[in-house]
Amino acid sequence: MGNSALKAHLETAQKTGVFQLTGKGLTEFPEELQKLTSNLRTIDLSNNKIELLPPLIGKFSFLKSLVLNNNKLTALPEELCRLKKLETLHLNGNLLRQLPAAFGQLSALKTLNLSGNQLRTVPTQLCGLRHLDVVDLSKNQIQNVPDSVGELQAIELNLNQNQISQISVQISHCPRLKVLRLEENCLELSMLPQSILSDSQISLLAVEGNLFEIKKLRELEGYDKYMERFTATKKKFA
Repeated sequence: MGNSALKAHLETAQKTGVFQLTGKGLTEFPEELQKLTSNLRTIDLSNNKIELLPPLIGKFSFLKSLVLNNNKLTALPEELCRLKKLETLHLNGNLLRQLPAAFGQLSALKTLNLSGNQLRTVPTQLCGLRHLDVVDLSKNQIQNVPDSVGELQAIELNLNQNQISQISVQISHCPRLKVLRLEENCLELSMLPQSILSDSQISLLAVEGNLFEIKKLRELEGYDKYMERFTATKKKFA
C-alpha cells in the first residue's frame, strides 16, 4: 500500500476518530498513527500479518475499541494495559499464549474476544475487570478452569471448543454469570460441578458435544432449579 493511500486513511481518521485498515497485508502497526494518539477512539487492523504491537499503543489514551482479529500476534505489550478507556478488545485468530500481567488494569473493558488463540488456561487477570460483560475464550487449548474463576464478573463466558476436562466448583460463585458455554470439550458428566445447576446465577448452560449424553444432565440433582432460571430468563426476553 502506497504512502498516499495511508495518508488518506490518516486524514479520514483525524476527522472521524476511526482508523480502519483491514486485509492489506500489513506486517507492522503503522507508526504514523502516533500523530493521532489523542484523536482515535477506534483502531481496526484485522486480517493483516502484524506480529507485534509496539509500546506506543499505550499512548492512545482515548481509545475505546481495538480490533486486531486474524493477525500473527504472539504476545501483547504491557503498555496496552494503560488504555483506561478501552471497552472492546477483539483479538480472535492470533497466536497468543498469555495476557500481560497488568491486564487487569484495563478497568473499562466490557467485551474481550480471544477466540482461536493458544491459551492454556482462563487468565487470572480477567478476575480484576469489574465491568467485563462478555468473554470469548473459545477455540483455545484450555484444559481446566481454575478456582480463580469464581471472581470473574462476566455475564457471558464462552469456552466452546477447548480441551476442558475439569472445572472448579468456584464457577458457580461468579456473581453475574448468566451464560456459560462449554460445548465440544472433554467433560465427563461427573466433572461438571452440580452447583452450576443447583446454586448459581447461570440460566443458560450449553454443554453439547462432551463425553456424556445431554439427557443424563437432566437426571442430575439441581436440574429443576436450573430449568426454573432458564425458563424465567426466556420469558423475560420473549
